[in-house]
Amino acid sequence: MTATTHVPEHMFANVLTRPGHVELQERRVPTPAADEVLVKVTAVGVCGSDVHFFHDGRLGDWVVEEPLVLGHESGGVIVAVGADVSPDRVGERVSIEPQHPSTTSAETLRGDYNLDPHMRFYAVPGTDGAFQEYVTIQSHFAFAVPDSVSDWAAALLEPLSVAVATGRKAAFSVGDRVLITGAGPVGLAVAQVARASGASEVLVSDISEARRHAALRFGATAALDPVADADAIRTIGADSFVDASGAAAAVRSGIDALRAGGRAVLVGMGLPELALPITQIQNKELVLTGVFRYANTWPAAIALVASGQVDLDAMVTGTFSLDRVKDALESTADPDTIKSVVQPHRRG
Repeated sequence: MTATTHVPEHMFANVLTRPGHVELQERRVPTPAADEVLVKVTAVGVCGSDVHFFHDGRLGDWVVEEPLVLGHESGGVIVAVGADVSPDRVGERVSIEPQHPSTTSAETLRGDYNLDPHMRFYAVPGTDGAFQEYVTIQSHFAFAVPDSVSDWAAALLEPLSVAVATGRKAAFSVGDRVLITGAGPVGLAVAQVARASGASEVLVSDISEARRHAALRFGATAALDPVADADAIRTIGADSFVDASGAAAAVRSGIDALRAGGRAVLVGMGLPELALPITQIQNKELVLTGVFRYANTWPAAIALVASGQVDLDAMVTGTFSLDRVKDALESTADPDTIKSVVQPHRRG
C-alpha cells in the first residue's frame, strides 16, 4: 500500500446489527488490494434500499443475516493506493461506483456488468457499504471529480447514474413529452436528466404535495396529483414513461398514458408481481423494460453536474454525522426530505 497522507490503523463504522438497530463500532482501516484505492469518505447519501434493510432486515431476495454497514452513495478522497495503482492518485477527490463485478461473467464481457450474478455491491448482504470513515474500491470505479463538483454531489452521482441509465433506456430526446411517477430523489434526478436531454415537457406525479412542489424545482414542467389528475394523466400521450414509485397503480396509469410506440421504464422497487394490460402493450407496440443499477454512466453523470445541467446539491435537505445514521435513515419518512447525507468525518 502506498500513501502520502497519514492513514490511521482504526476507524469508526456505523453497523446494522439487527432490524431497527445500528451501532458505532471501531474497526481496522481496510488495506487496498493491488488494484484498489483507499478512500477517506466525505459524504454518503441515504437510499431507500438502506431504509428497507434498516427497518426490515431484507430487500427482495437479499436478507441481512450478519452485521452489515449500509450506504452505497458515496464519495471522498483517495488516501492510499494498492501496488498496481499509480501513487499520483493519492489526494484525488472521487465519486465511487459501488460495484465489484466478476471480470469473466457473460454479462460483464458483453458490457452489462451491472447484471453480473456474482456482483459484490456496497451495502448488499455480504459486502459492507460506506457508512464508515474509510472504504476500498477498485481504482477504475473511483472516478475523479472536478472542484466544481461538491462532496455532496460526488456522493449523489450514484443516484444520478440510476437516472442516466434510465434516460438511456427511455431514449429521452429533443422535444419529448415525458411522464415520471414518483418524485423521490431518483424521480427528481430523472426529471433533470430528461430536461438535459431536450425533453420539452416533463410531467411528474406524486401523492405528496411537498414532493410535487419539489418536482417543479427540479426539472418538471408540471406536477400532477395521481388521484385528482387521474383522467388527465391517462390522456397525456407521453413518448416515454418512467415509474420511480414502485406503486402498482402508478405503473398502470403510466402505461395508459403512453402514445403508440412509447417506452415504459420501471425503476421503483415495489411489488414483486403486478397485472399488466397485455393487449394494450401489444396493440400499441409499447416497449416495457426495467433498470437495475447502471453501467458506464459515471462520466456522463459527472459532466451533467459539472456543466450545471443537473443540480444535486439543492436536493440535500439534511446532513448527519456518523453517530446519527439512525436519524438519517428515519428522516426519509418526512415528505419534506429529499436527500439526507451522512458525513462520516463530521463530529456531533
